[in-house]
Amino acid sequence: MDLFQVFGLVIIVLAVFGIVYKRITNTDLKKKKKHLKREEERRRRSIAAINSRSSSDNQLIDYGDYKMSFGEIISAVIVVFLIIMLVGELFYDNLIISLFLGLIALFAPRIRKKQLKEKRKNILSLQFKEAAASLSSSLAAGQSIENAFRDALKDLKLLYPNEETYIIKEFSIINRRVENGESIERAFDDFAKRSDVEDIKNFSDVFITCKRSGGNLVDVIKRTVDIINEKIEIQQDIKVLVSQKKFESRIIAVMPLGMIAFLKYTSGDFVRPLYEFGTPGPIVMTVVLGCTILSMVISQKLMKIEM
Repeated sequence: MDLFQVFGLVIIVLAVFGIVYKRITNTDLKKKKKHLKREEERRRRSIAAINSRSSSDNQLIDYGDYKMSFGEIISAVIVVFLIIMLVGELFYDNLIISLFLGLIALFAPRIRKKQLKEKRKNILSLQFKEAAASLSSSLAAGQSIENAFRDALKDLKLLYPNEETYIIKEFSIINRRVENGESIERAFDDFAKRSDVEDIKNFSDVFITCKRSGGNLVDVIKRTVDIINEKIEIQQDIKVLVSQKKFESRIIAVMPLGMIAFLKYTSGDFVRPLYEFGTPGPIVMTVVLGCTILSMVISQKLMKIEM
């Protein structure tokens, strides 16, 4: 088997596993993509409208769309490229094939962008939990809703000394817009839409409805905050329970790599036929690599819990 045949085999295996992965992850992928595209377009128009009427000099943060810096893009590509190069060297012991596989690293920023976006939204959600609790306490003490937001900002600054903390920046913007004559409902609703966090959007809907209908704002906000706190605590408990299993699944998934590395560097003569082109060895290594990738994908899919 020559080098070009190995290239072809690698491409075929990657294509097959890509098809299998799509089948496993979502059978209604096209419908889901269309729905998500419509929702994303609607959300972007809403964010554009919010930014157009904002008096702030800086663009407001759209938490549903993470903008990666150049350094983040380069670091993601380099890290993934080095990992793939090591894997390619481990399975094929051939620099050209390793470099060819390393091109996959060009897709790394897309995956990293999604991870960073979810991380930022999780941080904002946890910070909002503290802000909502402070709002509830201030309202229970008899403060008006506008003063409750001002007091909440003071409490948040005690919890988070960094002025660049997301929730502090957002509550500062809300208070500034209220001081400029905007209604607190619109200011908070704009924040909720930009947050792309379900709990914040639900809180906004309850808050606006209660404020406009003249309901018992103190009682409703308190109940809403209690529900949000319980939900976040349950999510944290689930993450703790699943984290150990995720770690175990990753260890099991990379065990074949460890075994191959151990044999390659301790018993080189024993595994040398697997690296000789023109023999079935590279085919065997390609199949092993494909099975390893598929096992990682399946294990991560099983451990992914939508909350």
